[in-house]
Amino acid sequence: MEYRYAKRVILRGNYDRADMAQKLTAFKNAGKLTTQQYNELVALMGGENNGNA
Repeated sequence: MEYRYAKRVILRGNYDRADMAQKLTAFKNAGKLTTQQYNELVALMGGENNGNA
């Protein structure tokens, strides 16, 4: 659920980058996103990801 929601928001471009990055990290740490999903969403935001989140 979190993955689909986050992807939709990112693709629409209606988000604060820092806030979304924090949410994605929280979702990943809580086990609600896989590493692959997290990496994809960070890439969609145009950010660099070193996999350490």
